[in-house]
Amino acid sequence: MTATSLPPNSAPRVRVRVNRLVLYTVLVALTGLFIGPFGWLILSGLKTPAELAASPVHWLPTDFQWQNFADAFNLIDFLGYARNSLIIALIYATLVTLSSAWVGFGFARLDAPGKKTLFGILIGSMMLPQMITLLPTYLIFAKLGMVDTYWPWVFWGLAAAPYLVFLFRQFFAGLPRELEEAAIVDGCGYGTIFWRIFLPQSWPVLSASFVIAFTWSWGDYIAPQLLLSTDKSTLAVAVMSTYVTSAGTPVANLQAAASVMYVVPILLIFLIAQRGFVAGMSTTGLK
Repeated sequence: MTATSLPPNSAPRVRVRVNRLVLYTVLVALTGLFIGPFGWLILSGLKTPAELAASPVHWLPTDFQWQNFADAFNLIDFLGYARNSLIIALIYATLVTLSSAWVGFGFARLDAPGKKTLFGILIGSMMLPQMITLLPTYLIFAKLGMVDTYWPWVFWGLAAAPYLVFLFRQFFAGLPRELEEAAIVDGCGYGTIFWRIFLPQSWPVLSASFVIAFTWSWGDYIAPQLLLSTDKSTLAVAVMSTYVTSAGTPVANLQAAASVMYVVPILLIFLIAQRGFVAGMSTTGLK
């Protein structure tokens, strides 16, 4: 072997290292692409109004305005609005996760005429924009006297969500049939089978569904703005409508600072539940 020749099997190793380098480069670029808007939001919350309106763009603030976060917190009842958002999100996320699990169990394990047709209609309903159902929804809750209450989120939670039903249906369909057959032999009904056997097995999908539903409710602006008064409204509505001047012009730096604090709870919940969330999204539909 000459001094310039490569040892056996070196070419595949070099190829693997090059592929890894390309993969890591792409992942770093994608990470920067997704984190970039949040980083810009943080920098915007640390600038003065003049720096935000400056042209050309000031990428970094001349003097970090940490006071913006204190002002954004104190100018409104931040904790009160956050409490309202938390109550609504917990009610909705808990109920819709359980109801979607129950409906998904029915579609996956029970046989009934027209089941496939009903499931197709359910999946098709995911294509309906929220704006189409906005006016009928308001009229229904107004007739029932539920405007300016949290009851709409209770009923929305009990009604299940098509996407979450799909997740649970795919997961439950992959569990072995012997589980329920053995339970039926032992005298269990389908309610007991669901609560004592299938639901405990589905913790990855439960975690993923709860995080998704919580994010939906926490980030919803339209429904609280439409159905709730100012005192009972959520943090999303307060952040978008409160930080304005006397002329109605938005105070962008305070909105950015409040938005950063508004996003933090979602990030914390995802970091806490990320293992279950990733497991639920990766195992759904695998047999």
